[in-house]
Amino acid sequence: MSVGDVAGLVAALAFVVLVALLARPILKLGAVLDEARSAIKGVSDSTVPLIAEVTTTVGQANEQMEKIDTITTNAAQVTTNVSALTALFAATVGSPVVRVAAFTYGVRQAVAGRRTGAGRAGRRAGRAGV
Repeated sequence: MSVGDVAGLVAALAFVVLVALLARPILKLGAVLDEARSAIKGVSDSTVPLIAEVTTTVGQANEQMEKIDTITTNAAQVTTNVSALTALFAATVGSPVVRVAAFTYGVRQAVAGRRTGAGRAGRRAGRAGV
């Protein structure tokens, strides 16, 4: 056996030892990757139904929002109609009611003046003295 053969044998033994030392961490890394793959599969399996459920919930929420939008639009329209009706009522009935109230007040004052006996002559005399 020559020196080259011995060096080759030592190099081969060193390579075998190196492979043996690196084999264990590589096998453990393989086990870690298997666990990570199974964890990701579990998350994926539970996420798919959850996403389907969220999609259904969002669809139902959109339907309700459309209904609320319709209700809000109708409420705004009712408010506009009530405002217009109030303005029409005030314009139609308000002025005559004020006139009737003023007339009634005048009649009451006249009747009250006659009851006290002051009459027109008494009032004119009272004004002239002032």
